[in-house]
Amino acid sequence: NYVALLSGDDLWNALRNTVVFTVLKISMDLVLALGIAVFLNQKLRGIGVFRTLYFLPVITSVVAVGAVWRVIYNPNFGLLNSLLESFGLPAQRWLADPNLALLSVTLVAIWKGLGYNIVIFLAGLQGIPQIYQEAAAVDGATGWQRFRHITWPLLSPVTFFVVVVGIINSFKYFSLIHVMTPNGGPLQSTEVLVFYIYRLAFQEFKFGAAAAVAYILFLVVIVVTVVQRRVIEPRVHYE
Repeated sequence: NYVALLSGDDLWNALRNTVVFTVLKISMDLVLALGIAVFLNQKLRGIGVFRTLYFLPVITSVVAVGAVWRVIYNPNFGLLNSLLESFGLPAQRWLADPNLALLSVTLVAIWKGLGYNIVIFLAGLQGIPQIYQEAAAVDGATGWQRFRHITWPLLSPVTFFVVVVGIINSFKYFSLIHVMTPNGGPLQSTEVLVFYIYRLAFQEFKFGAAAAVAYILFLVVIVVTVVQRRVIEPRVHYE
């Protein structure tokens, strides 16, 4: 099973899709979640409503989210193409295009789980003593300098947690991809490792090969986690 998998193309395609999905999701998650968390950390009127709205997608059913976004991405009557055409832009095939299918699913996955990371970053921001910010402001530090030299270093434990957990979750992502692209997308463009395991086991009934891919996935996650612990954790600043 291992020889057949490693010498074929399907495993490498699934691994490549998983890595691309993970890199896109984690990088955009960090930037968007931290930016929104900084905004939600302000003392503004009605800020609680915004916090609730950003978290709603997290508790929404994955099947419902996937079904709704399939309609939004529909190339014939979807809302997204209607918006593009209203701005004079050409309509796209989205989930039916091998070059756009994985990106389309990734954007929905980011939207679905963004609220969770926002809550984590918001808790980290509220745990930073304001005396540091006030002392830096008295010394004449700008807002960016305070963020760069105070907020960001003190958020490193939270960032480390988000990255580690986010990568592990991304490597085992399945439900949303299965709902939006039940056949793994055009030309297996959205077939990640867990979807590949599902196809081998429950569509082709190759349980030995599916178990072998599961072990490969386990080893990949272990190696990636150990590398993160060795490379990233030494740079984490704990109080």
